[in-house]
Amino acid sequence: MTRTVELDVRGLEPPEPLERVLAALEALPARDSLLLKIDCRPVPLYRILDRDGYLYDERPGSESLYEITIRAPDGA
Repeated sequence: MTRTVELDVRGLEPPEPLERVLAALEALPARDSLLLKIDCRPVPLYRILDRDGYLYDERPGSESLYEITIRAPDGA
């Protein structure tokens, strides 16, 4: 069974949002996904996700400017 873990980093000062996301991804079971709620477009995070092979989807949030779903590539 897969689940989605929510992480709300709105209002935090850099680099804390990035640090929290990376820590959450490290602890995330392989088939689960992370739903990130954030009020800025996290370009540095996208570079790390691309480098490490994570899949992500950015969309406008209902409670935040962005909601980003992140998951490890299949087979990870």
